[in-house]
Amino acid sequence: MSSPVENIQTIKIPQPVPVTTTRFRPPKKYIPQTKPERDQFLQEIRNYVESDNPVPPMPLDELDVHARKILAKLGYEGDETYLHYTAVCLNNEMWRETLAEIPYERRLLLMPKCLRVEDKCPAPFDEFGLLCKQCGLCSIQDFQNEAERLGYAVLVAEGSAIVMSLIQTGQIEAIVGISCLPVLERTFPYVEAAAIPSIAVPLLQDDCINTTVDIDWVWEYIHLTSDDKTRRLDLNSLHEEVKEWFSPESIDSIMGPAEGVQEEIAREWLARDGKRWRPFLTVAAYEALREDRGEPIPDDLKKIALATELFHKASLIHDDIEDEDHGRYDQPTLHAQHGIPVALNAGDLLIGEGYRLIGESGMSDAQKTEMLLIASRGQRELCRGQGAELVWAQNPKPLKSKQVLEIFRQKTAPAFEVALKLGASCAGKLDEVAEVMEQYSENLGIAYQIRDDMDDLGEDAGENELEQMRPSVLLAVARERARGDEKALMESLWNHEDLKDVAIHKIRKLAHEVEADEKCMLLLETYKEAAVRSLAELENANLKGLLRRVMGKIFNDLEIKGWCREFEVRNGVREDEAAE
Repeated sequence: MSSPVENIQTIKIPQPVPVTTTRFRPPKKYIPQTKPERDQFLQEIRNYVESDNPVPPMPLDELDVHARKILAKLGYEGDETYLHYTAVCLNNEMWRETLAEIPYERRLLLMPKCLRVEDKCPAPFDEFGLLCKQCGLCSIQDFQNEAERLGYAVLVAEGSAIVMSLIQTGQIEAIVGISCLPVLERTFPYVEAAAIPSIAVPLLQDDCINTTVDIDWVWEYIHLTSDDKTRRLDLNSLHEEVKEWFSPESIDSIMGPAEGVQEEIAREWLARDGKRWRPFLTVAAYEALREDRGEPIPDDLKKIALATELFHKASLIHDDIEDEDHGRYDQPTLHAQHGIPVALNAGDLLIGEGYRLIGESGMSDAQKTEMLLIASRGQRELCRGQGAELVWAQNPKPLKSKQVLEIFRQKTAPAFEVALKLGASCAGKLDEVAEVMEQYSENLGIAYQIRDDMDDLGEDAGENELEQMRPSVLLAVARERARGDEKALMESLWNHEDLKDVAIHKIRKLAHEVEADEKCMLLLETYKEAAVRSLAELENANLKGLLRRVMGKIFNDLEIKGWCREFEVRNGVREDEAAE
């Protein structure tokens, strides 16, 4: 009889995408330091444009007046550190809708050569700039390939002369550019005088070598199109609205009043903390595909969205029992609080409630049949993944990193796929998008689980985390890279030998030394990028644009804690610690 380890298939890992993951360097002090901060600035700027409707083109001094008002709303009144950065982003947002109306083939993507890895870049130059050799060392290749696929003209060069001559030919009607703030300040008067719609994503550094840029912003602006009717949809507000459905009052309103103590226990668990990503994805997919865009969210969709979270919360109850975990959401797990029999029954009840909500929705019989199949197949796949892990735990042996990723694919990806497909089914468009949703969900789920895996063993994890060791891609990579005594330590860890005597901080240190954390960060970025690339052939502009933005939102709201500190210091992100 074959061993459980041999029965776990290995997953094919996408080709690594070198999206500047190994070139972390701090932004200049006049640019917000972290991506969540930059996204907060962008959201406030968009709110300002929506409410005050400033009209481009606008002279720089007038732009600064508006920028100061935005800074005051962000709590920077009297502080002009981010003034020029805010002005540039404001100018972008004023032109955003105009750009969306201009065909891709009438646009120019302008990139600086300093995005390349200078000491390794094989690309030559001609009179028009850098000729990318597609070596994959920097983000220039990805931006250029995608832009040209859409129909853009692309230049990797500095200097306004070439750009102005292209504009004068009449073939270019809009510019999406990447540049440092000093260059943007010098060129702004020329672009403003030409009154050409232009969006400029500021580089995070301005030292003219090995620079980086906010990749999500560039991709969003490149793909702006009037065909995407969801481009104005505020994902943050949508997510907050979905979260509100899980208050006790809203749950009773959607599901009907609870009957008996057991239902009260199950619903109390449902209302407990959670990111609510799965119901959010259901609603996002529906919003992208619905015909009556702009109308309120139907009550039936709320039932379907709630069902996705019911399935998820049920799986957490069962997982906690199977993994012998006693804490979640900084509270006791349900079985620690009420005992295993009550917790098991609550989990089963939540699953049944999920199917009840689907069956009692006002969707057509064909849609309900379709959704019940989606949910049941997803649950089957999730149980197969959890089952592979449980069988492994009975006779633990070292797993290859690819085998761990296959477990991740089975355990996490199905929930995202179910959530998206249910939303598409509600909109009556599942047949058009099912295949893309499967590819997108698989890569999104694996990336999400890698992030959780690293976080579970980060500095915020308890010292007893290893006592309930489960398959971990970080520990798999660390074992594959370790040598000598370190290899023996990792082997004993995987074989569950004397786990109580192994300090988790020693494992963290070993993972740093063999650069397992760097490898996992690269895997995380690779699967995120693979999810975005899976949308390339999607013909529905609404769904493509929304899912691309959803990817940015999910991972912007997540933070890997404790694993990357030394990595960041070594690469200059944490200047204060590097100085020490």
